[in-house]
Amino acid sequence: MTEKKDVLTWAHVVAEAVIARKGHQVVVLDVSALTSFADVFVIATGTSGRHARSVADGVVECAKQHDNAPLGVEGYEDGEWVLIDLNDVIVHVFQGEARSHYDLERLWADAPSTSYGDDGTGDLNPSERSVESSAP
Repeated sequence: MTEKKDVLTWAHVVAEAVIARKGHQVVVLDVSALTSFADVFVIATGTSGRHARSVADGVVECAKQHDNAPLGVEGYEDGEWVLIDLNDVIVHVFQGEARSHYDLERLWADAPSTSYGDDGTGDLNPSERSVESSAP
């Protein structure tokens, strides 16, 4: 995997792309100490299938602009759970019910996390957003 600091920086750039498309409840989980298939998860909620696909499109555009084209995108057609594989960073864009059902934050609860925005909606202007970290 890539150097940890670089991967976390990249994950936060990806999170900004999610927020730019109005993704809700954006969370970055550093899973590097817990698994070998990825270093970071970016998790977000879309309000509908169309919104989840729009958020995913924003992530793919961002990745391509940074010469980091996705290795794969799954679940795009349905839009219930769209997964974008950016190698060291995996992006999960859920609709609300699917996010509650799979509850990745609980599954990976031992991972240090960063949530965006006071209420986690990601609707704040980036210059106004507060980033709170629960990392030790």
